[in-house]
Amino acid sequence: MNLTPAAQKFVLHWGEMGQAWGINRTMAQVHALLFVAPSPLDAEEISRLLDVSRSNVSTSLRELITWGVVRRVHIIGDRRDRFEALKDVMETFRVIMAERKRREMDPTIALLENCVREAKAGDDSEEYTREQLDKMLDFTRMVTTWYGHIDNLSTPALLRLFKGGAMLAKLFTRGKSRTPVAESDTAEAGVVTS
Repeated sequence: MNLTPAAQKFVLHWGEMGQAWGINRTMAQVHALLFVAPSPLDAEEISRLLDVSRSNVSTSLRELITWGVVRRVHIIGDRRDRFEALKDVMETFRVIMAERKRREMDPTIALLENCVREAKAGDDSEEYTREQLDKMLDFTRMVTTWYGHIDNLSTPALLRLFKGGAMLAKLFTRGKSRTPVAESDTAEAGVVTS
C-alpha cells in the first residue's frame, strides 16, 4: 500500500488532532492509517508508511487495541499479525466516547465526591468551595447520565439526533440562541426558519 495525498493529509491531521485531544500523535496517526487502509496492515508496513520506529508502532497498536478501535487480524499462511481499525464511524465514536468516559469522567466523579465530602466535614470557611464543587459534581453527573442515554440509542436514532441538533436548539431556545445558526444547518435538519 502507498498513501495517497488525501490519505496522507488525513493521517497527518488526525495526528495533530490526537495531540489536541491528549492522545499521542503517532497513536492517532496509526489509527488514521488503519482507518483509511482498504485491508489489514502489519506493523512493518505501518512503520514504513508513517516513517516511525517499529517500537513506537507496537506501543501505539497495543494502546489502540486496549481502546477497542483496532483489532488484530490473522491471515492463513501468514505468521505476521495484521491490524485493522473499526471502519464504522458511529461505532468508532461510541467506542471512543465509552473509553473517554471510563478514563476521564468516572475518575473525575469519584474525586469530586471525595472533595465534596471533605469540604462538608470542614468548617464554614469552606462553604463557597463546597458549593462550587457540588455544582461541578452535579454537572459532571448530568453529562455522564446524558452520555448513558445517548449510548443506548440505536445508530439511526443517534444520527437523527445529530442531524436534528439545530432543530432542538431552536425548540429549547425559542429561536433565541447564543450563536447564530447557519441557514444550511437548519435546512439540513428540516427546520423551517420563516
